[in-house]
Amino acid sequence: MENKDYLTVSELAKKLNISRQAVLQQIKKGKLKASKIGRGYFILKNNLPSSTADLNEQGKKIIEDGVNKTIKEYGEVLKLLGQE
Repeated sequence: MENKDYLTVSELAKKLNISRQAVLQQIKKGKLKASKIGRGYFILKNNLPSSTADLNEQGKKIIEDGVNKTIKEYGEVLKLLGQE
C-alpha cells in the first residue's frame, strides 16, 4: 500500500524536473521542510510550497552552474574525448 501523504527526494526531483542533489540542497538550506527517517528524507505534501516554480528555478540554476564549472575546468579534455 502506497502512502500518498509524502514524497521521497527522488519523487520530488522527478516531479520538479530537477536533480536529487538540488532537492537535498534546498532541504539543507531550510527552504524545504523534510523529515529524515533512517538514511532518507521524506517531504510531506502539506510542507510543499504553494509554488514549486521557485524550487525548480533554483535547481536549474545549480545544475547550470555545475555544467559551466565543468566546461570551464575540463573543456579542452572534453573536446579531445569527443574527437575519439
